[in-house]
Amino acid sequence: MSDAHAVAAPSPFRLVATLAGIALFSGVLLSLTYEGTKPIIARKEQAALQAAVMEVLPGAVSQRSYQRNETGWVLLNEGAEGANLYEGLDADGNRVGFALTGEARGYADVIRILYGYDPEQKQVIGLKVLSSNETPGLGDKIEKDPAFQENFTALDASLEYPIRTVKNGEKEHPWQVDGISGATVSSKAVGKALRESTAQWVPVLDNAIEGGEVQP
Repeated sequence: MSDAHAVAAPSPFRLVATLAGIALFSGVLLSLTYEGTKPIIARKEQAALQAAVMEVLPGAVSQRSYQRNETGWVLLNEGAEGANLYEGLDADGNRVGFALTGEARGYADVIRILYGYDPEQKQVIGLKVLSSNETPGLGDKIEKDPAFQENFTALDASLEYPIRTVKNGEKEHPWQVDGISGATVSSKAVGKALRESTAQWVPVLDNAIEGGEVQP
């Protein structure tokens, strides 16, 4: 083939410019996709959280949400974001209890929980694992094991003694969590999350109830 018919190779500058353009377009596309799906994901997460509130507060048929700021607890409008306290109400509008969150490092990653708290009985009355990456078949028993979940139907949270996980079969006191054989780290993480969260929030919440910051 003669030189007259040879195809000229693209310049390095043109190649770099083309690749930069593709990268820029891909970045913009990903950003638009993320921004477009973010509200949908947020709504789904909020709906899942509200459903979890009903799970950890047996007898609740409706709920109210609060946000804590510099002045105290503020009642939020239905569907509003930013809540860090949920109140469950029965069919007559009476308080069943409150739902609070906690977290602690497990075997694989941080375990996030939601638990129900009865301020009259000073007890944890339900627990739901919100997120966990624990080992399937072992660590994930904190979500699936009925015997482990039974710990949280009337767990003492009076703070006279701190909540603590003990070895499976060694529970002797109402503030102890009976651990799971083979999932010691994961079950201890749940106990730690409860211990730290109740120590932080229970006194604040009890004071808010006494002071009328939270609706009766």
